[in-house]
Amino acid sequence: MADLYFKQLLVGRDIGHGDPIAAQMQNFVYLIGDRSAGECLVVDPAWAVDEIVDMVEADGLKLTGALATHYHPDHVGGSMYGLTVEGLPRLMERSPCKVHAHKIEVPGIRQITGLEASDFVKHDSGDCVRVGDIEIELLHTPGHTPGSMCCRLKSAIVAGDTLFLQGCGRVDLPGGDAEQMYYTLTQRLSSLPGDTVLYPGHAYGGESADMETVRSTNPYLSVPDLQTWLRHMG
Repeated sequence: MADLYFKQLLVGRDIGHGDPIAAQMQNFVYLIGDRSAGECLVVDPAWAVDEIVDMVEADGLKLTGALATHYHPDHVGGSMYGLTVEGLPRLMERSPCKVHAHKIEVPGIRQITGLEASDFVKHDSGDCVRVGDIEIELLHTPGHTPGSMCCRLKSAIVAGDTLFLQGCGRVDLPGGDAEQMYYTLTQRLSSLPGDTVLYPGHAYGGESADMETVRSTNPYLSVPDLQTWLRHMG
């Protein structure tokens, strides 16, 4: 029987101590695994990769894969503000594994990380990734980037930069699309059961909350129509 292993790691607090840039970004890294099978996946391992792998091994598990919610360097590594974030390239050196990402997003991840096509498993929305007996459903949630992806467990969703407790991902960066974000929020995520726990990609407004609470407190989920949304998003 599956024995869920789940950790939410805040960069700058739980890992990546002493890195002021990492702490400023307020990224979350997630570990999802099956203790009984001894296997674990990591979501968005951009920072403190050696610490992440050490933590997994100290807990008696093996890192068997990575999930990339989208291609931005603070989630997968690469060049950012003139700095190099170690991310997936370091993970491939330390603990080689397959990287799971939406098929639209893979070229962007490859461009900024230098990984090979053979390093990836390309997915469509609705695909499932298994770690031991734990099943993770992958949802295509475009808006922040064309291939942004959320990772859904039965009672939780790891949302990357699509939705935060307060606000949503920016749409004014390359690849952002305000209209797509509106439909993602109103048709894909806001309809999740109220007891589904949201785990965001950044600590903007908090670390986790059930969707019933998020719907009632996040103003980005209460915009009445697309035209109002587009005006609001500039």
